[in-house]
Amino acid sequence: MSDSSAPARPLEQNVFDEWPDTVRALFDGSSLARKTGFTASLLSVDTNGHVRTSLLGVGELYAPDSRTLCIALWPQARAARAVAQSGRAALSFVCDAAFYQVQLLFTPLAGVAGDDSGLVYLIGSIDTAEAQSVRYARLTSGITFELEGQGSVVLDRWERQVEHLKQAAAAAGR
Repeated sequence: MSDSSAPARPLEQNVFDEWPDTVRALFDGSSLARKTGFTASLLSVDTNGHVRTSLLGVGELYAPDSRTLCIALWPQARAARAVAQSGRAALSFVCDAAFYQVQLLFTPLAGVAGDDSGLVYLIGSIDTAEAQSVRYARLTSGITFELEGQGSVVLDRWERQVEHLKQAAAAAGR
């Protein structure tokens, strides 16, 4: 029996250990042109205790299964070094009107033949994850962007990057 005099709980939190369907569809490596503008924030802590952030688009993220995420980072990114050292990072983003924060455990992922991008590939598994939303407001976006100038060049690069992530994930048995 519920107490009708109690105020409605404004914050909804959903803990998960597998990607929800809408998130998995976002990170499935398909239809990248339709998904441009989406940005996720990858947070890591370096050996000096400083928080490092890399902003990632859909062309740098690929979920080969319900519990895994492969990412591509530029090797000079401080977050790439921090994740490589600690093996941990948090990914935060907005999807389907909710704020997601996912703690991931990462290991290096071998590149694939013919990949001359110079990118660092990592494969991560969900450690802990939650999605939060409130009843009184609907999140419509997090950090977003628009491709400028030669956006088709970026989309072509993203297509190649995601293909490399798919091949590397498959080679790792994912």
